[in-house]
Amino acid sequence: MTERAQTGPARRTMLGAGAAVLGTAALGLAGGPADAADNPVASASGRHGGHGFRLDLPVPTVIGHRGASGYRPEHTLGSYQLALDMGAHVIEQDLVPTKDGHLVCRHENDITATTDVSEHPEFASRRTTKKVDGVPLTGWFTEDFTLAELKTLRAKERIPGTRQENTLYDGRWEVPTFEEVLRWADREGRRRGEPVWLYVETKHSTYFRGLGLGLEEPLAKLLRRHNRHRAHSPLILQSFEPGSIQRLARLVSTPRVVLLSGAGERPWDFVTSGDPRTVADLVKPEGLKWMASFAQGIGPTLDLIIPKDASGRLTEPTSLVKDAHAQGLVLHPYTMRNENTFLPADFRRGTDPAAYGDAFGALRTYFGTGIDGIFSDNPDTALLAAADFAGR
Repeated sequence: MTERAQTGPARRTMLGAGAAVLGTAALGLAGGPADAADNPVASASGRHGGHGFRLDLPVPTVIGHRGASGYRPEHTLGSYQLALDMGAHVIEQDLVPTKDGHLVCRHENDITATTDVSEHPEFASRRTTKKVDGVPLTGWFTEDFTLAELKTLRAKERIPGTRQENTLYDGRWEVPTFEEVLRWADREGRRRGEPVWLYVETKHSTYFRGLGLGLEEPLAKLLRRHNRHRAHSPLILQSFEPGSIQRLARLVSTPRVVLLSGAGERPWDFVTSGDPRTVADLVKPEGLKWMASFAQGIGPTLDLIIPKDASGRLTEPTSLVKDAHAQGLVLHPYTMRNENTFLPADFRRGTDPAAYGDAFGALRTYFGTGIDGIFSDNPDTALLAAADFAGR
C-alpha cells in the first residue's frame, strides 16, 4: 500500500482507485444538487447526498501560481504560457476591476509594483492613498483607470531584488483582461486537444462591491460565455472571502475553494459583517463542515498544514488535512517557491536569500501530509517533486 493510500477510508473514497498515480488520478470534489444535474460525470460515491463529481486532475495537482511567476513577471500572458508549457495542471489568475467594470489579471488592485505606471507622467495625479480591507496603501489602483488607460501600461517584475533575471522581461507584456485569458485558454485547449485549467480568485470582493464594482456577476457572465460555468468545467473559483464563494455558488456550478490565511486573521467580509470567527475557527471540524456546504475545497496557507517554530523550521503537521478530507474537501495550499527567503529554515541552503534552497525536500515534506495539490511559482520544480512522490 502506498503512503497516500494510508490516509484513511474517506481519503481513498474521495480520490478513487487510481489516485496515487500522477497523470491518471481523478480528483474528487463534492458538489451540491445543482452540480449533479449539471454534470454528466456525477458520481454516486460523492460525500454530499450522492451529489459528488469528479475532475480529471492529477494528484498531487500542481497549480502555476500567477503563471510561472518564478521566471516571468506575474499575471502576464507570458507567465501563463510558460506555466502551461512547463506542464502545470492548472494556472492561476487573480481578478480586480477597472473603473469601467472590466476584470483584469493582477494580484492586487495596487499596480505600483507590477506595472510601469510610475513612469507615465499623464497618470501622476492618480497616485493616492486608500484603505483596502482596512490596510492603508499609497500608489495607483486599477479602479481609477479605464481599461483603455490600463492598456497603455506594461507589466514588470514585482520583486526585482529577489528575481533579478525576471526584469529582462519588464515591459514585454501588457495587463491582460480575464476575457483575453479565457480566449487564450480556449485557443491553447483546441491546439493541445485537452482543456486548459484555470484557477480564478476574486480579490477584495467586499471592498469592490462597496465601490459599485462587484466582481462575481461579471465573472459569472464571462464563465457562461466561455462555457466554464458548469460543475465539470475546467476551472476552479477561489476567494479569501467566504461570502464571495457563496455568491458565486448561486450564480454558477463551477467548483469553488475558500482560501485561508493566518490562523488569527478574519476574512474581510467577516470583519464588515461582524462575524467574530477567525481562520482558526474555520479550520476546526465545525468550520470545515460549514465551508463544505458551499465549497468543494480549501486553499490554506502552508503554515496551517505544518506550522513553523520561532526559528522558521517546520514542526509537526496539524490535523487539518485529515479533518478537511473527512468533510469531503480537497486541499490546495499556497505557496511554494524555490528561493531561500521563501522556504522553511530547514530547507534553506547557503546565505543568499535569493538563491535556490532545497525546494524538493520541502515539497516532499508537504506532499507527505496528504495534501491534494499545491500552488507554486516554479511549476517545473513542483511537477518533478509531484512525480517523485506519486511514484513512491
